[in-house]
Amino acid sequence: MPIREALPGDAAALAAVHVLSWRAAYRDLLPRPYLEGLDVEERAAVWHARLTAPERPAVLLATRPGGDGRPVAFSCFHPWPGEGFEPAPTAELAALYALPEVWGAGVGRALLSTTTGALVEAGFRSAALWVFAGNARARRFYEAAGWRADGESVREETGGRALEELRYRRDLLK
Repeated sequence: MPIREALPGDAAALAAVHVLSWRAAYRDLLPRPYLEGLDVEERAAVWHARLTAPERPAVLLATRPGGDGRPVAFSCFHPWPGEGFEPAPTAELAALYALPEVWGAGVGRALLSTTTGALVEAGFRSAALWVFAGNARARRFYEAAGWRADGESVREETGGRALEELRYRRDLLK
């Protein structure tokens, strides 16, 4: 699985993966008009700004195996805002998205494994993420990789709908 660091020139590809994965993964959680209104160009501008920021997050990009090199998935992580975790330092896995066409093909597992290695290499001792409580597919994916809900949750409004998000954690040191 070819995985590399994302560059500013990858912003449009990241945006396409981001939007298409949201439309598929959240179709039963978020209103259809909201999902249809997600704008790839707007997301591309956001990703370009993130990838060129002085305090840029780490973004890893997976490309189609044995194919045309087209991005099919990405992950993004940065230090957890405000820390407060033991063991410290803790990273936030802020995003892990894949095109629906590669779901179940091992792309996400390979990307998560590479991301976990990058987290350890960057000096993080643990990691946390937020996942919609109603996103059973994602929860199974993270749980199969050793992540566990830690009991924290928040209610956030997305697309005009209040949804519960659960915090998952994983110690990176064995």
